[in-house]
Amino acid sequence: MKKNNVLILSLFLLCISSSFVLHKFYVSVTQVDYVKTKSRVEITSRLFIDDFNKVLEKKYNKKIYLASNRQIEGATKLVETYLKEKMKVRINQKTYDLQFLGTEIDNDVLICYLKVNFSEKITTFEIENSVLTEMFKEQQNLLHTNINDEKSSFLLTNSETTAFLEF
Repeated sequence: MKKNNVLILSLFLLCISSSFVLHKFYVSVTQVDYVKTKSRVEITSRLFIDDFNKVLEKKYNKKIYLASNRQIEGATKLVETYLKEKMKVRINQKTYDLQFLGTEIDNDVLICYLKVNFSEKITTFEIENSVLTEMFKEQQNLLHTNINDEKSSFLLTNSETTAFLEF
């Protein structure tokens, strides 16, 4: 009887521990910097390539193959279109269009570069980031800002997609 209890407990613990190992972590990290000397807000977003591929494939109903030798023609334009749809920036209560600068690959991460030209004093800054949340409800988008020499961090989720700063 004791052996059965130990066996059952062992199997239970194995199941619990394997479920933690098998559960994937969905996260992106975005850095926003106001570079006054360049009169612009620079945005760098880091996304896992496999997750981003899945979202783009579902959205555009075709295989994209980001960051591989099979990447389809026009994939970069799809990345740009998606990011501009899922990220919105308001500065001093006015919405600005993001300018997509390009991407680079770092292992299994796609690094995306965007900017907003802006030369005035920033009194309010708001950013919406709902990247990947339509497919992955557990998605967490970490946001770090450095605006007017003030650093802040936010955790954006499926239910809370916007960060607001006032200076």
